[in-house]
Amino acid sequence: MSVLDNVDAATNLAKNNEVQLLVFRVSDKLDSAYYAINVFKTREVVESKNHYITQLPSSHWLLEGTIVLRGLQIPILNLPLWLGVTLSKEDIKKSNILVCDFNGVVIGLRIMSAFRVVKKNWNEMHAPDSYRIGSDNVVINDTRLEDGSLCLVLDYEKLLADVIPQAMVDVTESPVNLLSLTIPNKLKNGTVLIAEDSKTAQKHLRQIFENANLSMKLFDNGKLLVEYVNSLGEEIANIPAIITDIEMPEMSGFTVVKLLKSNPLTKNIPIIVNSSMTGQNNKREAEVLGANGFVDKTKSQNIIPLIVEIMVQEQI
Repeated sequence: MSVLDNVDAATNLAKNNEVQLLVFRVSDKLDSAYYAINVFKTREVVESKNHYITQLPSSHWLLEGTIVLRGLQIPILNLPLWLGVTLSKEDIKKSNILVCDFNGVVIGLRIMSAFRVVKKNWNEMHAPDSYRIGSDNVVINDTRLEDGSLCLVLDYEKLLADVIPQAMVDVTESPVNLLSLTIPNKLKNGTVLIAEDSKTAQKHLRQIFENANLSMKLFDNGKLLVEYVNSLGEEIANIPAIITDIEMPEMSGFTVVKLLKSNPLTKNIPIIVNSSMTGQNNKREAEVLGANGFVDKTKSQNIIPLIVEIMVQEQI
């Protein structure tokens, strides 16, 4: 399958409320859990023993160093250690490196073995009540494999924020890019609704809106947001804008856009897609479904200026 075919496949899955996951393990122990990542965020799996790691001085304790792969220097993150699993020297020799791409940031995750690729509908993905409580939560959702085994999808954005914070959104920019803007009264007095399952991304968005002194309400997935909107009745008119991620349990962001833009009561509410799945096909699909804008997660500080721009253009 070509790169373009991969992009097309990713978009088609998301708009059909489906996701394709690469399932892997971080240990060979019998009780080792299964973990997963969206297959379209992965590039390849390489054997660790074939790549020399150059250690970096004064780096984060989870950053093992870097390898050079096809001329690209790639930071290697110790995923097992982040999950509380310590690998022996023999385990490390047998381990693999999962090369991933997040918003154009290429990293390597140490894993023990890739298991298989599975396709799931987002309504088969469930937000966990708690695996680690509060801000230390590392699991974003879970699902079941064919044999009933639990498979956990991790908050890779949290891992990046912990280890390579410079790869994430710079929330300090958010007050600066508002200085020359006139905030519409509907945005100033209303509440922006946001569907986002990553606690790390939620934290960033909360800070951005607090910096702007604007009100927002967070939902852990698209289904909860849509149900809330449908319960509002006439109060729908007070919503200035909606922001949604694409990858979420229960309901994808594309489904959120499709449902709200096909509803006469909500079709005129500006919807911004805020996602790390930044391929052109995803942006094009969001536009085709009726989304008013698309912002890469690493540039989330631009969301409020974009909302203002759309509201001015649409005279909202």
